[in-house]
Amino acid sequence: MYEAYYGLKEKPFSILPDPNLIYWGRTHRMAFGMLEFGVMNNAQCSVITGDVGSGKTTLIRHLLRKFNPKTMDVGVITNTPQGREELLQSIMLSLNLPFEGIYPALLKSFHDFLYAQHANGRRTVLIVDEAQSLEAAALEGLRMLTNINVDKIQFLQLILVGQPQLKDMLCRPQLLQFAQRVSSDFHLKPLAQDEVAKYIEFRLSAVGSRGHLFSDEACAMIAEASHGIPRMINILCDTALVYGFSTQSDRITSELVGLVIEDKRNFGIFPMNGHVVEA
Repeated sequence: MYEAYYGLKEKPFSILPDPNLIYWGRTHRMAFGMLEFGVMNNAQCSVITGDVGSGKTTLIRHLLRKFNPKTMDVGVITNTPQGREELLQSIMLSLNLPFEGIYPALLKSFHDFLYAQHANGRRTVLIVDEAQSLEAAALEGLRMLTNINVDKIQFLQLILVGQPQLKDMLCRPQLLQFAQRVSSDFHLKPLAQDEVAKYIEFRLSAVGSRGHLFSDEACAMIAEASHGIPRMINILCDTALVYGFSTQSDRITSELVGLVIEDKRNFGIFPMNGHVVEA
């Protein structure tokens, strides 16, 4: 709607994960570095955590682009299965393997697959998104699956991605054996206050903006209201551009952002902070 008015090739602030629009702030660089390190160095299990909307899934999408399908098979689970049977079925499905049957038969089939992969010089990586929703039984099922790894040979590599609760889960005494297999981990923190303006400018430039569309004051208000969470920044910026278009404003000012925050506070579903500037 507003793209043509502001000379943009596409929407710069979509809330959908877009690897083409990753802003490589310090914590995102570090998180991806740990992910890549874990994969390249055959880490048995890597864990990335972060608040809702912090950019975890976007980093995973970027990581998937770097995998070589000629040498690696990657399964991605996003539906957070609960028990060990449902978990194994989801794993088989994610790897395009037959997933119907009783648990012992499926387990043998999966082990045979992993051995065949290794014999053929291929690697198998399993990514579980929203892993904080897994029940303890499912996490224990994952641990049991990694028992096939022997000595220095990694038949299966795990990447768990989830909200901060995942860290708490892995610290439980009953999951100590699982936690000890985590050799690469990182907690993705929100953007710092001074990074938010750079983030906004990067996203705009990536879709064709040629000027500073958001004022410094507007960026500061968005930084405060969003707490540095990229998804919340996107929601506020996208709405501000809609308001700017509807009022035929050449720039997004603090007054416009103030209206957005006030309307989100009064009529939206997300909590909003920040000072409101009267228009």
